[in-house]
Amino acid sequence: MLPFKAPSRATIRKVISGPQTLAFIPAIALGSFWLGGEALLLGTALILPAVISIIGTAPTPQKEHAKDGLTGLLLRDGLEAILDINLTIGAELGKTTAAMVVQLDDFDKFSDRYGHKASDDIRKQVGLRIKDVMREIDDVARLNRGTYAAAIAPGSRLDLETMIQMSGRLQAAISEPYSVDKVLVYLSACIGFCLSTRSPEPNGDSLLAAAELALKEAQNNGQGAIRGFSADMQVKAKAHHALTEDVIIALENGEILPWFQPQISTDTGKVTGFEALARWQHPKRGMISPMDFLPAVEQTGQFERLSEVMLYHSLVALKKWDGLGLNVPQIGVNFASDELRNPKLVDKIRWELDRFNLEPSRLAVEILETVVEDTKNEIITRNISGLAGLGCSIDLDDFGTGHASISNIRRFAVGRIKIDRSFVMKVDKDQDQQRMVSAIITMAEQLDLETLAEGVETAGEHTMLAQLGCGHIQGYGIARPMPFQDTFEWMQKHNAKLQSPPKIGRKLG
Repeated sequence: MLPFKAPSRATIRKVISGPQTLAFIPAIALGSFWLGGEALLLGTALILPAVISIIGTAPTPQKEHAKDGLTGLLLRDGLEAILDINLTIGAELGKTTAAMVVQLDDFDKFSDRYGHKASDDIRKQVGLRIKDVMREIDDVARLNRGTYAAAIAPGSRLDLETMIQMSGRLQAAISEPYSVDKVLVYLSACIGFCLSTRSPEPNGDSLLAAAELALKEAQNNGQGAIRGFSADMQVKAKAHHALTEDVIIALENGEILPWFQPQISTDTGKVTGFEALARWQHPKRGMISPMDFLPAVEQTGQFERLSEVMLYHSLVALKKWDGLGLNVPQIGVNFASDELRNPKLVDKIRWELDRFNLEPSRLAVEILETVVEDTKNEIITRNISGLAGLGCSIDLDDFGTGHASISNIRRFAVGRIKIDRSFVMKVDKDQDQQRMVSAIITMAEQLDLETLAEGVETAGEHTMLAQLGCGHIQGYGIARPMPFQDTFEWMQKHNAKLQSPPKIGRKLG
């Protein structure tokens, strides 16, 4: 049951100034005459219009809500209070309101890369851009580090299409370049929203929570996605709590398997490898995002088991490709800190490669740059060096988002660096991006390292990376991760295209 709320000013004005008030004027006049005669009747006739005018137009004091010290925007409590008011007014006037939540993509990586001062400056700029796009009657808040929310004022034409258009304008404003230390950087954002007509409960807290669920659904569909809340999202949220119990069974039943994303040479266009990425096809809930199930894997201490499953099926895939005459030089498998802390890891990998009669060079061990930064753990250091000594390729993932030193890159015998998507985004249009990528590639060449660019989405990015001298690329512009059985058809079609490949120039010198 909702708590009692005092009628809004809009409601009072509507009641007093509306036509229903006319019905009571004769009764008031007769009552005045009966109680006080002609004198009171005359007084009532003079005072009543003034009272109606004053009550109908006098401003109602508004509560001052707390503001975020960094951006000057509302905080969560203030936004929820405004959403409560909007819902009440909307219900009284027959209008629709909404809540919207905006989350900057990979903002933690941005903060790690550029530092707190730059992050604070970006948060202020993003807040201003959101306010500029929204109407004056809408309210904007900052929920946490890279997350913002808006209370959309009630309107008679507020519907799904309008919210999608508004979200698109917000994304366009956020994606405009920012200057950080005289370098232009780009950000994208996912957006979730909920119309009041779809809110699970008629209160601000529920409306905002529903918009946050929609945001999570958007994030599950990739960067820069937009989603509106629907009832099935609430069902998914409840189901999430059961994942912790299901994940152990899923690993043993073969529900969590690698999907494969191709990597190609910018020089020849040929497939140079695949990266194995964990995907969970639940028998009842369908595809479950890694963003949802990987925390459950961690909570249950199953990361090492997940690694075993991924490695086994990746090596099986290599053998099957070989058997069909499909040339896949290597497979990349991600190894997190949990697996790298196993003192018997090198022996385990050696045994698996011998079991499948595969050369160690066919396995690319992908490790995050943050792992290479941690030089205090001797087991991790020994394992990475041991795998490199075994003959496995060592790929340094998400390069540029951490602070790995050149000495550590050499110490861990890294053979290839994977340039993070944040450098690749709009590299064909932004000269600052081009200079950054060119500097990374030049450093890699001097250290005799190969380079692979992640997150390539457009033909323009592909072409520019090739011209800058990046050796390999992967991303949605090439192909999305796919189940093993789909790789055969994809490779056949891709190889057919190579019969008359486009000419893409490379960096001279």
